[in-house]
Amino acid sequence: MSLVRLENVSKHYTLGEQQVQALKDVSLCIHDGEFLAIAGPSGSGKSTLLNLIGCIDTPSLGKIFINGTDVSGRTSDELSDLRARTIGFIFQTFNLFPVLSAEENVEYPLLQFKELSAKERRHRISTYLSIVGLSRFATHRPNQLSGGQRQRVAIARALATQPKIVLADEPTANLDHKTGEGILQLMKEINGNFKTTFIFSTHDARVMAMADRVVSIEDGQLTKEEVRDEKKNVNQMRGATPTKIG
Repeated sequence: MSLVRLENVSKHYTLGEQQVQALKDVSLCIHDGEFLAIAGPSGSGKSTLLNLIGCIDTPSLGKIFINGTDVSGRTSDELSDLRARTIGFIFQTFNLFPVLSAEENVEYPLLQFKELSAKERRHRISTYLSIVGLSRFATHRPNQLSGGQRQRVAIARALATQPKIVLADEPTANLDHKTGEGILQLMKEINGNFKTTFIFSTHDARVMAMADRVVSIEDGQLTKEEVRDEKKNVNQMRGATPTKIG
């Protein structure tokens, strides 16, 4: 069963008296554990597609299934709960709270999970900051961190809710080449070790080179699909043993 399935999805926006078609009859299946890149130039519709998969927006036509559930017609509260428990987000601008420390930023999405005790929240914060290599910077605020460190905090925050899917919108766009490479490698290792599904919106050739599959989009339509040689692209931590999380 597909983790994400889009069936004949279209998205229209009204700008003044003009109607803009952002997506046109898109059908796509994404499987559990994939490292997928949705690639295209600015204005191609890739961010719109990511927003629909993330239940931030709803389609004008067609259906979207997330983890086997049809999300069509769900209320905003139902979609919010689905996002919180199923989907993590990583943005190119990091979207961290400037007045909160790294550990407080990671904790923030966990506060809506009433079933989690303070002890369980602390355990998750410690675990995921360790995974992204930032244990020593737990009390630092974003303005005390480099761009790469801030993106690592954003990754830890996205993973702390233990989502099945992580959506990454141009995650390397504001990073220098070396830092971007490190961030991509980290996400690839997390994908391999914990089987978390990553879906990228990107025009970065480095992301496409590392992806298991690249889906190209142009003018709101999927134009081609390329399945990569996984043995060539997977560069996992040698001898790493998946950490039990929870």
